[in-house]
Amino acid sequence: MALGGADGGGVSQDAHKVRWLLSDFASGVRGLQDVVVVSSDGLLLAASEGARRAEDLAAVVSGLVSLGAGAARVLGNGSVKQTIVTMDGGHLFLMAISDGSCLGVHASLDCDLSVVAYQMALLVERAGHALTPEVRSELHRAMAAR
Repeated sequence: MALGGADGGGVSQDAHKVRWLLSDFASGVRGLQDVVVVSSDGLLLAASEGARRAEDLAAVVSGLVSLGAGAARVLGNGSVKQTIVTMDGGHLFLMAISDGSCLGVHASLDCDLSVVAYQMALLVERAGHALTPEVRSELHRAMAAR
């Protein structure tokens, strides 16, 4: 899977880095179907190439992040780091990136859960530093233009 959205031209180095990291992750981990990065306010910032339901997945991710944050507040357990939803036909992984942004991954049922989670953690570590407010805004504009 390559990264969807606007082409690589005309974007900042940090935006290009985030897009490249997402593309590399999406194409390098077996069993991934759709990959999105969602801002703290629920906006789709980036999606894997061919993500059939990127907007829908972004909405689901945003809702689950909000629900998890509410649960963490009520229970007094700090912030949510990751969430895994296992369904009859697949898995949905959520992992906090920075400033409330979140990586959402829809994977097939036969994916290796530990590999997906480990690779997500590596991606979050690498992308988190580059995902500044300016880069988030730039990525959102690129997704809206597609």
